[in-house]
This record gives sequence, structure tokens and C-alpha cells, in this order.
Amino acid sequence: TESKRLHYVYVESQDNATADPVIVWFNGGPVCSSLLGFMQEHGPFVFEDNSTILQKNAQPWNLHANVLYLESPAGVGWSVGEKLTDLKHTDMSQSKDAFAALEAWYRAFPERMTNELYISGESYGGIYVPYLAW
Repeated sequence: TESKRLHYVYVESQDNATADPVIVWFNGGPVCSSLLGFMQEHGPFVFEDNSTILQKNAQPWNLHANVLYLESPAGVGWSVGEKLTDLKHTDMSQSKDAFAALEAWYRAFPERMTNELYISGESYGGIYVPYLAW
């Protein structure tokens, strides 16, 4: 809905952004920010365990892919909802909101429409992925 705004971080491929696939990433939880994946797992820079120093990641996913880290659903991380009802979710409502966010992202980055699209996640993201793909 228009009262929900899903936050994302987008990192372009270090190889060939024009030809490399787009990966949409979801952490799970179901209230875990996808920035966990971005900042501690496979982003271009990461915080190692028990460290406060940001380090270059030797094997980030964006070596050969464009990666869209989508914080979902509204109320998770920097994603917001203006109404209390915006923060009540089902798997289907989350997928509809994620689809709307992906459509908005493609309007902002129309040059990525021809890139292959992969949807990925971990933990409860394993529910988000097939719902969004459906």
C-alpha cells in the first residue's frame, strides 16, 4: 500500500552490471533486516564477528551479480508503515508488498529489466522467496 515503504540497499555487479543477474535477497526472522546479509554475510564490505571494523569482503555476491537487499516486511529495519495495520503481515501480504517494492525498483532502474532475476533468502526468507516468485 502507499502507506508502506520498503527500504533497500542495491549494489551493482563489480563485473558487468549490464549483463550480470539481479539477485533479490531476504533475511528471515521473520523480523530480521536484510542488511544483516549485506553487512555480515555477502555484501561488498562486512563486519567480522565481534569486530567494529568494516572490512572488504573477499567474496561478495556482487562480484558477478547485482544484489538488491530488500528489508521486508514493513516495520523491519528501515522499512516503515504509517499505520498500525501496516505492521500486521501474512506471508501473502508480505509477498504483495515485496512485489510492489520490486516493481518500484524496476521503475527506478529500468536498465535492469533485461537482466536475469534470482530471488534468494535464508531462514524465514525461505518462505518469502517462493511467495514472491509465485
